[in-house]
Amino acid sequence: MASSNLYCGQNTTVKDLAGCSRPKSAVLSLLKKSKNRSWIELSWKFPEERDCLASFLALEAAEVLAGVKPANLIRVVNRKQICGRNLYLLWKKYGMDLICGSNIKVEVLREKDEALLLLFYSPELLERRLSGKCASTFLRKVGYDNPACLLSVLKHLKSRVGENSVPHEIGVFLGYPLKDVAAFMGWTDLPVTCQRLWKIFGHCRRSVALADNYLSCRSQMAHSLTTSSSPCAFLRTRMAA
Repeated sequence: MASSNLYCGQNTTVKDLAGCSRPKSAVLSLLKKSKNRSWIELSWKFPEERDCLASFLALEAAEVLAGVKPANLIRVVNRKQICGRNLYLLWKKYGMDLICGSNIKVEVLREKDEALLLLFYSPELLERRLSGKCASTFLRKVGYDNPACLLSVLKHLKSRVGENSVPHEIGVFLGYPLKDVAAFMGWTDLPVTCQRLWKIFGHCRRSVALADNYLSCRSQMAHSLTTSSSPCAFLRTRMAA
């Protein structure tokens, strides 16, 4: 079975899951540049198509599956990954079936030939987040008439997603602190104080702690996937935060 061990030793080429030989130096270069390096290293562990896609989704939605974040945006690009799989085609084939029966749901925010933009969310956590007094007032200011109705909110959000952009209020959906979303939109004059998964403005302690918690969930999921032979199970079971 192919694994990240292929990157070790004296071999000058490695084979992806499609059986294509690739120069080892090229594979290592791609790994260094990849934004999803953890998943790419894990992907070699799962030769079956469903497991390959499930491992990607479990890692990219780790914080939502752990119950600490209301939603995550996942972009699925229509091209072959270095493991030999095309996640876009795998999503079309297995995606909704994998999510069926899960604690999380998915909204397709944008569908183009070159990529999909998916919002993975916990209905319970997202509804609680958006119906809170501060978040509800915030969303009303940017045109959401009924923030308490999740279906209505998601429909309106989808209508505001552009060809190559997402509306700035997406940060509210993703569990970012409202002060940081408001400042990013220019509603306050708080200065940028640091950068994590998002730009943090003003006092940063709580925002940094939140970002670190999100990253910890992703790290925990990556570790769990390295010891599991059934990544599909993680999409059906809430991980301990």
